[in-house]
Amino acid sequence: MHLIECNNFNKSKVTNFTIPDRDNNFNKMIEGKRQKQVAVEISKVLNDIFLRMNLNMQEGGMVSISSVRLTPDLYEARIYLSMFKVKDPEVVLEKFKERSSEIRGDLGNTMRHQLRSIPQLTFYIDDTLDYVFKIEELLESIKNPQPPKGGKKDSDKENDV
Repeated sequence: MHLIECNNFNKSKVTNFTIPDRDNNFNKMIEGKRQKQVAVEISKVLNDIFLRMNLNMQEGGMVSISSVRLTPDLYEARIYLSMFKVKDPEVVLEKFKERSSEIRGDLGNTMRHQLRSIPQLTFYIDDTLDYVFKIEELLESIKNPQPPKGGKKDSDKENDV
């Protein structure tokens, strides 16, 4: 058995979702081909399950799956939910967590001939849209800076001297 020597081992957290890359660095998550294929299939099936269980419309907004990540052993799946115009995303996330065993059961009934074991489902809120909107606001504020309120303009300051 070969031990992996890694210079960055203490700097980054190693989880079930991280595997060493070619340089034995654990800081990058590289998904294998099988992981990606199973993740796509799980995403498709979960979308159908959400429609059947009426989980895609919650709290006056829309919930969709933005991505599915699997561990290399395919025993755990992280499902990232994107929420549009949902009043309280934390409450919706709790509803999904409460019904995760029921969702996993339906997933198992649908995919039982394709997988040896059905992965444990863990739901997370995907906040990439919020992050994108915040970055766009920052870029817009840099592009079009607002003059300070109540202060003098730069041209007025020059005349005072």
